[in-house]
Amino acid sequence: MRLGDRHLREIVVNEVSFVRKCIGADSSHGDLWGKLICTNFKVSFITHDALPKQRFQVANRLLGEHDVPLACVEQVVTVNDAKGKQKVLCSNQKLKFNPTELILYCKDFRIIRFRFDEAGPQSAKKVCLAIAHYSQPADPQLLFGFEYVGKQYYGSLGERVNGVDPGGGLQMPLFDRPSEWDREIKRTGAAEWRVCSINEGYIVSSSLPEYFVVPVSLADQDLKQYLCFFTAHRIPLWCWNHPNGSALVRMASISDPLQQRKLDQRICSAITKSHPQRSDVLKSDLDKNLPNIQDIQAAFVKVRQICVIEPFEESEEKWLSSMESSRWLEYVRTFLKHSAEVVYLLEGKHVSVILQEEEDRDLSCVVSSLVQLMLDPHFRSLTGFQSLVQKEWVMAGHRFLDRCNHLKKNDKEESPLFQLFLDCVWQIINQYPAAFEFTETYLTVLSDSMWIPVFSTFLFNCPQQRTENSMDFAKSKCIPLGEEKALRFPPVWDWSQQFTPKDQALFNNPMYVGKGATCVQNGTVKSFRRTKKNYSSTLRGMPSSLRNILMDGHDSLTLTRRNSLVPRLKPDFSQIREVVESPTERFFRDWVSRPADLQGMLIPQLLPSHLALWRLYFLRWVPEASIPKGGPVTAYHKLSQLADEVEKLQSQLRQYKGGSTPTSNPSAPPSDHSRMYFKAGSTHEPSSTPEYLSSSFPFSPVGNMCRRSILGTPLSKFLNGAKIWLSTETLANEAL
Repeated sequence: MRLGDRHLREIVVNEVSFVRKCIGADSSHGDLWGKLICTNFKVSFITHDALPKQRFQVANRLLGEHDVPLACVEQVVTVNDAKGKQKVLCSNQKLKFNPTELILYCKDFRIIRFRFDEAGPQSAKKVCLAIAHYSQPADPQLLFGFEYVGKQYYGSLGERVNGVDPGGGLQMPLFDRPSEWDREIKRTGAAEWRVCSINEGYIVSSSLPEYFVVPVSLADQDLKQYLCFFTAHRIPLWCWNHPNGSALVRMASISDPLQQRKLDQRICSAITKSHPQRSDVLKSDLDKNLPNIQDIQAAFVKVRQICVIEPFEESEEKWLSSMESSRWLEYVRTFLKHSAEVVYLLEGKHVSVILQEEEDRDLSCVVSSLVQLMLDPHFRSLTGFQSLVQKEWVMAGHRFLDRCNHLKKNDKEESPLFQLFLDCVWQIINQYPAAFEFTETYLTVLSDSMWIPVFSTFLFNCPQQRTENSMDFAKSKCIPLGEEKALRFPPVWDWSQQFTPKDQALFNNPMYVGKGATCVQNGTVKSFRRTKKNYSSTLRGMPSSLRNILMDGHDSLTLTRRNSLVPRLKPDFSQIREVVESPTERFFRDWVSRPADLQGMLIPQLLPSHLALWRLYFLRWVPEASIPKGGPVTAYHKLSQLADEVEKLQSQLRQYKGGSTPTSNPSAPPSDHSRMYFKAGSTHEPSSTPEYLSSSFPFSPVGNMCRRSILGTPLSKFLNGAKIWLSTETLANEAL
């Protein structure tokens, strides 16, 4: 049995009727009845019952309201009430009892429960086993994306069908061709760097892209000689150039100790020659200075336990101390801090920096992306940010297949590096909201897209793996590729595949004013150019005694692996004023003392009180954490309406200036081309926040998660805006 084209040509592998989806934990009141279906793409629940209408809730075109992609299923648990048994199901396992309940623990922090009280016991057992089996594929080619792409986009002669060109029409580079690297070189003014093509066909390194950027002074022949000395043959890769000529470079470690010094000298010499002032090159060893992937995974698991699985009946202090003990926000701060130190070297000391990591595929992705985000306003636009992820994560060979554990093969390889990066980005947005074109809704949806195995972006460990597996799949399924090298999976950046234009408007930040944006001055529409005087420094002031927010008194890149997040202030504060200020401290103090230039360099403040839990991401499925008509959505609602009204007024002014009278039809529906999700209404419409909005907007917990209902949670203060204090010791210090 197949579902229609609207459902991605899925194959139904098992189903069971008369299933109850649990909505409330204390009783069956409000539960939904329907059919539970397992396809080769998702777990689907079809019900005829109607939930309360959730207006303005984001809807995914690939998934229904009660659908969960198989790749999003973290754990399948079956329960038998009568026997008091519970079993975690793995692929190809036997189930000796008939389940009365199925619990799905999801990677997007949902917990979904189904009851089989009225269903046939054998049918219930079969659907549970099917979900366990298909959510844990044994081979990459069993991921649904291969079936989808092979049948959706290619005809019998290898031609494109349905008029779809995966990745076509995108207004951003995918960095899979030399011309796109050339444009990035020119955009950053990296005159002494060139596109290298020695890896065409992935003949020298399986994890590098086919095209990358290297110093002009390094010939292809030299690079081929150096390859064998680097781990996984990953030679240095150019990331970005500062306007002052300093370069950000990333590379794997040198595997041969005997060649270490000679190769370091040659690489550094080539990078120095690419600098107009022949500046020095400094190296940052990320493996020594940052938490490893196992530490990060352990912290993430603890956060999930605290936010989703454990009840909220504990005291506020207990909950917050548990969050601190998870170390997740400590690691977020550590990566932001290290990235800021690299920013100082590039911006303040005008030196080039090499980020070195064992294989250059994990920690370096986070740091290189954050550094560029802090220094280059282009990457704070929506298309710029997407190109940054494409360049530093997808094409650079981040192990998405392993780190996301899509195949459920090796838990030791799983690590939420990309989620950590998005959390770091959110922290900066939270401090400088007007500097970014995109919203936290966009970041959340981007993270959710990791679990939709249709897009190439998060499906593979490197471009070569996509090519190799898709060629093998096409051959086994007799799919003619024509002139294509491999199946062309759609990238996640084509958001029209998941969302309507109206829902995509949720990605737009109404406070953002980019370069060249228009404004009205003295009745004339002018181009707006941001200057430092346009903004106050209200977000940036701090006591002078805490000026070492980023550095620990050392003008270097050395970070302890588990350094405390609490500034170690001496009890005698008179001594602090006598301490000689390092150049690094002076650089950040001077920067903090000036008004922010949101189109210039941005440095996040990193005192514990400046970091917060990303509530929309971690707590959106927790009903008692949802604040009706509260949270950032109230401000977003009003700002969107104001921004939409400004756009309309600007349009009318332009028409008047052009000599034409603007025509308006009050009864006409609002334009679908508006950037704002909430549009300006007429004077007769109420301007109050709609009743159906909550702090979980635009994600609704109704029908998607079952928790014990708790009224008057002790977390109310925290959820209404109080920040997480990573240590109570800082409370007194911050009062200084």
